Amino acid sequence: MSESSFQDDVLHELDDDRLTEIAGLLGTDTNGARDTVAQTVGALTGDLQQKAGADDDDGAEVRQAFAEVAEPPLQGVATLGGGLGGMLGGGMMAGVLAKVSKPVANAVSKKTGVPAPTIARVIELLIPVLLAVFAKRAAAGKATGTPAPGTSSPGAAPATPDGGGLGDLLGQILGGGKK
Repeated sequence: MSESSFQDDVLHELDDDRLTEIAGLLGTDTNGARDTVAQTVGALTGDLQQKAGADDDDGAEVRQAFAEVAEPPLQGVATLGGGLGGMLGGGMMAGVLAKVSKPVANAVSKKTGVPAPTIARVIELLIPVLLAVFAKRAAAGKATGTPAPGTSSPGAAPATPDGGGLGDLLGQILGGGKK
């Protein structure tokens, strides 16, 4: 799991229809869309990591959103992510992603030359995919970090608002290598 970057996981989770839609928005082919998605996801995760480390209300909100993602009340079919399954566990995280989308869209726009409103629309299309990848990475972290067969609740301990094991959780979900 640590071999693939967060961007790789998002691109892998992205279905062909959504990638084609993003390519159409950007006026490019699917390879161009992949490049823009990778840059956008990199900027988003960097912004989230920076905010999560802040000792203010935004930082607390981001940390709480990651704690929520790490302990979603999902069972059965809903845990399979994507679309509705990803959205069910991402209420607060969806709001955090929406909040950071404008500054991220502006930053990516400056790098790529693509208008910021277009990048903002790409981010809107990516939010369900991001939520699904967050949930999968959090679940994988619990699975590898807590070898308790049958239950996933013992993995709840790292998701503390005071940041105890939350730094590890953020690194697990977002990937530690990108800043």
